[in-house]
Amino acid sequence: MIEARQKLMPVYSPPDEVFERGEGARLFTESGASYLDFIAGIAVNALGHVHPAMVAALKDQAEKLWHTSNMFRVPAGEQLAAKMCEATFADRVFFTNSGTEAVECAIKTARKYHWARGDKDRYEIITFSGAFHGRSLGAINAGGNPNYLEGFGPPLPGFTHLEFGDHDALRAAISDKTAAIFVEPVQGEGGVRALPEACLTGLRTLCDEHGALLIYDEVQCGMGRTGRLFAHDWAPDAAPDIMAVAKGVGGGFPFGACLTTEATGQVMQPGSHGSTYGGNPLAMAVGSVVWDTIANDAFLAEVRRVSTVMVQGLKSLADSHPDKVEGITGKGLLVGLRLKAAPKPVQQACRERRLLTGVAGQNVLRLAPPLIITDEDVREAIGIIDAALDSWEIAT
Repeated sequence: MIEARQKLMPVYSPPDEVFERGEGARLFTESGASYLDFIAGIAVNALGHVHPAMVAALKDQAEKLWHTSNMFRVPAGEQLAAKMCEATFADRVFFTNSGTEAVECAIKTARKYHWARGDKDRYEIITFSGAFHGRSLGAINAGGNPNYLEGFGPPLPGFTHLEFGDHDALRAAISDKTAAIFVEPVQGEGGVRALPEACLTGLRTLCDEHGALLIYDEVQCGMGRTGRLFAHDWAPDAAPDIMAVAKGVGGGFPFGACLTTEATGQVMQPGSHGSTYGGNPLAMAVGSVVWDTIANDAFLAEVRRVSTVMVQGLKSLADSHPDKVEGITGKGLLVGLRLKAAPKPVQQACRERRLLTGVAGQNVLRLAPPLIITDEDVREAIGIIDAALDSWEIAT
């Protein structure tokens, strides 16, 4: 097994556990050990593992048709696009296989929009520190993280990186060359930081004042994760022009989308963009089930309720461990404990106690569980984190 593992490109360093199957919020190893999954494939398995309706939809479609490419119509994709547009700001949808691809489509669409209007020099995009927009060459340049850019040649032109939350710098930076402001309403990798609703509204106003587009990356924070269908829905007057989504929208099946208004989307004519697999029948069958389940007022209300229970539990940990925990960060079921040192030892201690978590930024233990977790799941997770913090000795 070790020899076979060594044949993989060494870009990951996973622990030794190998998971054989899943059920709801649990994963099981080959030996049958049960783990409570509070990272959900990095906010992907929104409905947990092996959701019956998703399995049924996939099996049914797999026995009919897998792939035709976008040379031909996929009626299920047309129907899902219509559902998405009906429930959001959007008028157009482009289906992708991943969040990175949705981001690439968003960047291209923003630039093409201004080019089509005769503003050929208007291609600069403003992004913020701590952002993570994917791993393609365009996406890492949009994010601007030096660690991800190292070794891949000179930075691509057209991206301006500002400090997260620096309003003065933003007003100074926006110009007649700014094509778009590009932001995650809740940063994931950057430390699980939520933009205040007033800031989202302010970004919308600023873009309108300068004729720039507003792009949201809701790959991680969207699809019910914050208790609204999309995170920006908490700010009703802050709708974007373009939005990239993925992760939870497929519930574990590779699936993403770029949503646009009519004005922005209509500039992408035949030949402007494409995808061989994007919007394939398998993805559309699964995605439709996920959408119908999550885009439901009662479902989202339950997410908000259980997220309140989790935040209360995390606050109790902050109160119990003031020497180790600085506070709570995030929103809904994309939350974290901001620790006073690097979180890897706490993450490992949780895993040893069979709770799976993530990390973010320099010092955040990240929690992004399936949206279907129960109060009992939350209590179990809080108890395990409490024990992990008890065992943690911060190096001095």
